[in-house]
Amino acid sequence: MKWLLKQLQRDLWSPEVAGIGLGLVYVLALLLSQRAPGVSGTFFNIAAIVGKPLTAGDPANQFFVTIFPPVTETIGWQFWIVIGLFFGALASVLIGGHFKLTLIPVEQWRDVFGGAVWKRWVIAFIGGVILQIGAGLAGGCTSGLALAGGVQLSPAAFLFIPGIFISGAIVQLLVYRDKY
Repeated sequence: MKWLLKQLQRDLWSPEVAGIGLGLVYVLALLLSQRAPGVSGTFFNIAAIVGKPLTAGDPANQFFVTIFPPVTETIGWQFWIVIGLFFGALASVLIGGHFKLTLIPVEQWRDVFGGAVWKRWVIAFIGGVILQIGAGLAGGCTSGLALAGGVQLSPAAFLFIPGIFISGAIVQLLVYRDKY
C-alpha cells in the first residue's frame, strides 16, 4: 500500500504507465458496465431537461420534443460519471499533495490575456461552449469518442484523435502566436 501511495504522489508519471492505466480503466468500464465511458451527453441531457419546460407550449419550437425526447425524462448515468470525475480528480490532487486554488493560472495566461479574472471566466465559458458543440458534431468527446472508441477500435476514434491534435496546434498558434 505504501508503494502505491508513493507512486500516486509522484509529480510526473510516465506517459506509458498513465496510458496503460487509462486503457485498463476503459476496458474494465466496458466489461463491467457494458457502456462506453463518456461525458459530453451529460450537458445535452441537462440542457434538454432545463429547456423542455421552457418551450413545451410553443408549437413553433419542438426541438426538445422531437430531438431530445429520450434525454428529457431523467438525469442519465453519464451525469454520475461527471460527479465521479470531479471527486476522483479532487482525491488525486489531495493524495498527491498538489492542491492549489488559483484565479489566474500561470504567467503564460497573463502574458497573452492579462490578469483579469472575469476575462478568464468568459474565455473558459466560450471555449467550453465551442468544445461542447464540437463534441456534438463529432459524436462524442475526448473520453467517449477518442478513448472509449479507440479501445473498441472504432474508425471514428482514429479520425477524431488526429483532429484533436491538429485543431489544438492551430488554436495554439492563433492564440499565442510567437510568444510561446
